[in-house]
Amino acid sequence: MRSLTRPGSQAEQAGRLVLAGLVVVMLPALPFGNYLIYPFMILTTWFHEMGHGLTALLMGQEFRQLMIFASGSGVAESRLAADASVFTFAAIAAGGPLAPCMAGALLILASAHPRLWRPVLWLVAGAIVLSTVIWVRSPVGYTMLPLVAALLGLAAWRASPGLARFTLQFLGVLAAMSMLRDFRYLFTEQAVIEGQFVLSDTGQIAAVLGMPHWFWAGVILLVSAVMVGAALKYALAEHRLRPPPRNVLQFRRD
Repeated sequence: MRSLTRPGSQAEQAGRLVLAGLVVVMLPALPFGNYLIYPFMILTTWFHEMGHGLTALLMGQEFRQLMIFASGSGVAESRLAADASVFTFAAIAAGGPLAPCMAGALLILASAHPRLWRPVLWLVAGAIVLSTVIWVRSPVGYTMLPLVAALLGLAAWRASPGLARFTLQFLGVLAAMSMLRDFRYLFTEQAVIEGQFVLSDTGQIAAVLGMPHWFWAGVILLVSAVMVGAALKYALAEHRLRPPPRNVLQFRRD
């Protein structure tokens, strides 16, 4: 049967991204699907907590440790200077919820370039291993994160080009859609983590900058949507997917 889409076309690329989205959404509903998706759910928590920690480093503060719990929740502990500004506090709080969508957007962008498929998979696997050694301090993190890194390394090493691309697309869509999983948390002022009441990320931003926590939740959602939308627009751009025209020499005879 003849394919209805041209290889490398906009329709094929869109179809693959839709397939990745369907796998993310439908996998938990399948038998044992929750077990299959669980390591990658932990990965989205890693994106979130690393967002907090790396933002702290970028703001000149100390990133002390990262804890990931069996429930899928996590905590990134940072030590801030006594004279740290309220904007430093707010930036670190916002870094967590923004990080998964930022990572998802970058992975979707990388999936549009064949030469980047394997290097980016190696890069993500290496970053997971390095962060586990330096910052992770919980049994779930020690167990799940190296497993995910090994799977990504295996895909980078042995997977076919199509599977390597799909792995990037799956990770990108998973990270981008994790915002939906955290939607309720984003619009909650307080949360319970390991039995303790703490301010949510948006609650912390509201505490130092003012305005209701739901206002900051809306801002984070808007920024995330713009990042993911721009990545999808780039990845699906018809002019970029279209093969380059061949050089043709024309001779005119009068």
